[in-house]
Amino acid sequence: MARNTRQRRRQRRRAQNGEEKQSVSQRARSRQQAVRPAAQVPKTQTGARRIPGGGFRRFVGESVAELKKVEWPSQAQVMQGTVVVIIACLIVGAYLWIADLTFKPFVRDILLK
Repeated sequence: MARNTRQRRRQRRRAQNGEEKQSVSQRARSRQQAVRPAAQVPKTQTGARRIPGGGFRRFVGESVAELKKVEWPSQAQVMQGTVVVIIACLIVGAYLWIADLTFKPFVRDILLK
């Protein structure tokens, strides 16, 4: 089976565009309607798009709906995570304290001499 080359695709597009004889704006409009039909929102008199039921109330409603989908951890999982974080902080703190004690004479005697 022959591969569909770029030249053949271009020829096919030219043939389709020649048969349709639509203006560029008409093609763009039809393409937009085909691709994003839900995005068609009526415009107000000022030209701004109106969001049905929009605003703060919609935001809060969608936020509550998303929070209901969250799988919240149990108390045991929260405690376990807290202990892990505290232990990690202690380990990193001890490492930094030892590094500080190690490099303090070097900085004091050689760099700041």
